[in-house]
Amino acid sequence: MTSQDIDKGRTNAIISYLTIIGVIVAYYLNNEDHKKSVFASFHIRQSLGLWLTFYALGYIVGSFDSWLISSGFYVFFVVLFIYGLVGAISGKAQIVPLVGTFYQKIFANFGYK
Repeated sequence: MTSQDIDKGRTNAIISYLTIIGVIVAYYLNNEDHKKSVFASFHIRQSLGLWLTFYALGYIVGSFDSWLISSGFYVFFVVLFIYGLVGAISGKAQIVPLVGTFYQKIFANFGYK
C-alpha cells in the first residue's frame, strides 16, 4: 500500500467502522472507478467481519439474562472496533486481534485487491 492509496481510502476505511450501514456505504464508495483503494478494502473487510460477528454473537449473548455477560461482550467489541478505527485513522493496515486474519481470509473476494 502506498501513501497515496492510504490517503485515497482513509475516509472510506473510517466510515466502515461507524455502523453496518457504514460498511455498505464504504464498499460502494470504494468500488467507484476513481476511488478504488486496497487500504479501504482491507478495513472494510475487517469492519464487516466485526459487525457480522457482533450481531451473530449478540443474539446469543442476549439470551443470557446477565448484565455481567452482556457488559463483557460489549467491552470486548468496543475495544476491537476502537482498535480497527484507530488503525484506519492513523493509516495503518493492522489486523484486528484474534479475528482479523480470519476476516481477511473469509472475505478475500470482498472488495478491491
